[in-house]
Amino acid sequence: MRILSFISVIFLLASCYKGEHVDIIVHNAQIHVMDDKMTIHEAIAIKDGEIVQVGPEREILNGYSADNVINAEQKDIFPGFHDAHGHIMSLAKQMQNADLTGVRSYSAMLSQLEKFQKENNRKFIIGRGWDHSLWGVKNLPDNTQLNKLFPNIPIALTRVDGHAMLINQAMIDFVGITDTTFVEGGVIVKQDGKLTGIILDNAIDLINDKIPQPGDKDLKEAILKIQNDLFALGITHVHEAGLKQKEFKLFDALAKSNQLKLNTYAMLFPTDENVAFAEKNGHYKNNSLSVRSFKLLVDGSLGSHGACMLSPYSDSLTHGILLESISDIKQVLNTAKSLNYQVNSHCIGDSANRIMLHAIDTLMKDTPDHRWRIEHAQVVHEDDFKYFGTTGAIPSVQPTHATTDYRWAEDHIGASRLKGAYAYRSLQQENGMILFGTDFPVESYNPFATIHAAVNRKNTDNEPIDGFLVDESVDLTTTLKAMTLWSAFGCFEESNVGTLEKGKKATLTILDHKLEVTKEYLPNYAFMTMINGEIVFSMEY
Repeated sequence: MRILSFISVIFLLASCYKGEHVDIIVHNAQIHVMDDKMTIHEAIAIKDGEIVQVGPEREILNGYSADNVINAEQKDIFPGFHDAHGHIMSLAKQMQNADLTGVRSYSAMLSQLEKFQKENNRKFIIGRGWDHSLWGVKNLPDNTQLNKLFPNIPIALTRVDGHAMLINQAMIDFVGITDTTFVEGGVIVKQDGKLTGIILDNAIDLINDKIPQPGDKDLKEAILKIQNDLFALGITHVHEAGLKQKEFKLFDALAKSNQLKLNTYAMLFPTDENVAFAEKNGHYKNNSLSVRSFKLLVDGSLGSHGACMLSPYSDSLTHGILLESISDIKQVLNTAKSLNYQVNSHCIGDSANRIMLHAIDTLMKDTPDHRWRIEHAQVVHEDDFKYFGTTGAIPSVQPTHATTDYRWAEDHIGASRLKGAYAYRSLQQENGMILFGTDFPVESYNPFATIHAAVNRKNTDNEPIDGFLVDESVDLTTTLKAMTLWSAFGCFEESNVGTLEKGKKATLTILDHKLEVTKEYLPNYAFMTMINGEIVFSMEY
């Protein structure tokens, strides 16, 4: 029987050399096409970066020959995953500075800063990633201990969400902040009339505009390392959620030299420079890089009490922060409409979401396929969910936010408003689609953590035990569409990627382990990742 089986396999493989010659054949696979029928095929033929045919094993092997024939050994193959909301540039900058992600206490953060400074001897200490909710405290920290340990070196430490910063007195003096300094759309926190060292949202620009920035060479190297790490997880597309013109030019140079192979959909902040770029270039495409959207920051973050709420926070008197005036928001929206640019609006609080949904409803009635997106849609008033259906605004969310924020979300906004928070099932049902990302480096860009969070409403430590707001979980099919086809639609690429169908780009990932969803988190990786038929990652090489 073994001899006959061996002969039949040899005959089958030999027969494939009688057909049309292509570049790559992948066979003996579980190919998830991700079409409406959720079809699963066994083999795929690829030529010139495109899918020539996908179908049954015998049909592909008999109909095509190739120099590169890959036996997938029954592994799952999916369209390349999208991270529909990430920050490559922010992560690249973080890699040059002190990484405070996951520190469990203020004292642990200080120890990490001491170690960083001993190893690097910086004139300025810049860091990011601290999260006071991990420290067992409710209030944002002050700079008292930071001043004692570092009295002379200016220090700026950004919270994990990017919307709060802790600075020491040396940095306050360097920048020239006083107790009368005012920033529209920002807060400089004071207690008993004294600066605490905490600044929020637009006030952070006072620091970022004056501190030294990493050099282009270091940033490019970091971006390429991030790219490789993403490929190793099967991620082939990132929707880069906000770039200044100088940052965009760095991506543009990498794309021009074909070093940037990761499909990058860049959202431009609506600065004067970026608007001028859009007016000159329209919809821009440079190899793997594309641009046709503005990123609008409407409010702050929930963890920093900066998300703009209709009523005060349950544990604070503040309503949060509206980062742009209503008139400025309208100006950006009208500019985008005139340029046929998408608008992707950061909206966390229920007030911010209402403002943007009503604005879209007013402005875009005559443009049904505008594809404007609400990024995060984290807390939505029950009266406003319907607008995701009636306006066509696409919810773009991050499932791991829910499984990070569960520790403190109810304390911040109360049980009643929590019913409209992290409501992925409700949002998808209203709109018909939903996009999934991670907001990295706020969260890990691990797509399998995203899947676990979306389906089970748990983090990778399987907490909370019973899941968080489990009525808003979504099934695996919805989750996968949110990371493939629907995210492709969200960046105007659905005709090229998002499904594994004839004529589309051969952009796919072969997973190392079978994709299963259980109550416990199962880690996974890419065995191989292709972009336009090019193998950009493989465990075998």
